[in-house]
Amino acid sequence: MFGKGSRKLETIVGAGTRVAGTLCVEGTVRIDGCLEGNVEADWVVVGETGKIRGNARTRGMVVGGEVEGNVDAGEIVELKEKARFTGEIRSPKLTVSEGAVFDGHTRMTAGQESAGGEEGNVMPLHPAKTGM
Repeated sequence: MFGKGSRKLETIVGAGTRVAGTLCVEGTVRIDGCLEGNVEADWVVVGETGKIRGNARTRGMVVGGEVEGNVDAGEIVELKEKARFTGEIRSPKLTVSEGAVFDGHTRMTAGQESAGGEEGNVMPLHPAKTGM
């Protein structure tokens, strides 16, 4: 989860704690309580008892609890078995474990918007060339 150049776990919002407002962290934040507001951090980890009601901008996010909002991740979003996610995910990688609930939309990005058609348009597949 913590790749080269990432920081160690630096901030914890413990179980039973409620934070209202914007949370900006240089490094990794773990949410085991409730955050009502937006979060910006290198990595965001939402524990099984954690809840976020707001948007997140991060390099990577691991969700074991509940998120209601939109996530803009530069690398990956991972929804664990007990995760409940409602909103939009923008990330180049998304993993959804069996048992996770994802109610929303996802846009797979590769650093930039993918080349191709406009939003809502389906790009046609080119037929495979065969030597038959």
